[in-house]
Amino acid sequence: MPRVLVTGNQAAGRTLAMAGEANRTARGCCAGAYPITPQTEIIEYLSAHSFSKGRVVPVESEHSAMGVCIGASLAGARSFTASSANGLSYMTENVFAAGYYRLPIVLLAVNRTLGPPWNIWVDQGDSLALRDAAWMQFYTDSHQDLVDTILLAFRVAEDRRILLPALVALDGFVISHTQMVVDLPTQEQVDAYLPPCHVPHRLHTGRPMTFGGLTWPRETAHMRHEIQEAMLRVPEVLTEAIDEFEKLFGRRPVGALETCETTDASTIMVACNTMARTLRNLVKHRRERGERLGMIRVKLFRPFPRQEMRDATATAQRVGVLDRNHSPGSGGIFWQEVAASLRGRSDLLLQDYVVGLGGGDVTEDCLSGIADDLSSRSAEAEPVWEEVAL
Repeated sequence: MPRVLVTGNQAAGRTLAMAGEANRTARGCCAGAYPITPQTEIIEYLSAHSFSKGRVVPVESEHSAMGVCIGASLAGARSFTASSANGLSYMTENVFAAGYYRLPIVLLAVNRTLGPPWNIWVDQGDSLALRDAAWMQFYTDSHQDLVDTILLAFRVAEDRRILLPALVALDGFVISHTQMVVDLPTQEQVDAYLPPCHVPHRLHTGRPMTFGGLTWPRETAHMRHEIQEAMLRVPEVLTEAIDEFEKLFGRRPVGALETCETTDASTIMVACNTMARTLRNLVKHRRERGERLGMIRVKLFRPFPRQEMRDATATAQRVGVLDRNHSPGSGGIFWQEVAASLRGRSDLLLQDYVVGLGGGDVTEDCLSGIADDLSSRSAEAEPVWEEVAL
């Protein structure tokens, strides 16, 4: 397993290429390609890769990029693409279609602020705008976590018990354009980890069928219920995929949640992506001072790990949620999910903090101030906005 110094985009592109190449003994692979900052390097890497059985299709828009993925996946190929911000928004119609078609496509979302006004830095409003699509959503905190999660996403999405597409999110620039040392898998390891992609309802000349036709209310409700049941199976299948990953690669990726010092914590802060890395340092320093502070990193957003969240916060009296996103009129989106998970805890103070929107720095000092505010609260309030003064 080579250890290399790469940007997040390079690591992502190489991992996608190996995943596509691993399907060369089956129906091959295909990617729809359209550039947008800060994910363009991923598409550039894929476009330069020579697949044994597959191709990258340049198109005129993100909508078409997902359309290519849908067509390729319906033909039985392993399919994937990448986008960001307004590109994801333009892709939305086909994102929903891919989920409802039950196609195991993998989409890399390099989180970038939606515009206007135009902003190329990170927040999660773009990927979370797709939270009601029939897609799994994973949020990664490092280059290594990104590589490992891409492989997990293919493995879980293509499992016959799931057959749902997967979105893997990474922070724009913070991960996409910075370099870190990563243990990249070899092609042989990826071949061993990813079974041939089999889409059971793929187009086949021996059994002609149509897709996307008109259905009646009863049939539509039945299909949505099947998607719900598949989502409920994701945690079990993900755990199995992690077990197999550990056997083959010798390391164990984080599952739905990562906990740190939560066993006896009276105060817990919830974060995701690279904010969680900064929060770990704060927890370490506060623990050295004798404070019972813990943290939870949410990796799997869809389906949201509600029972795991309840278990991880069992000892807490205060929980603060860090949201690098905003749902107008409501607050942070992760906070909404945490609140739904902990709705039976009348003894718990749950506070939302909107922080780092539009790429604002989320430093340890910033999180220290939030921790102080949380520990001093006697009642919940509307979402607290950090660093909004101009």
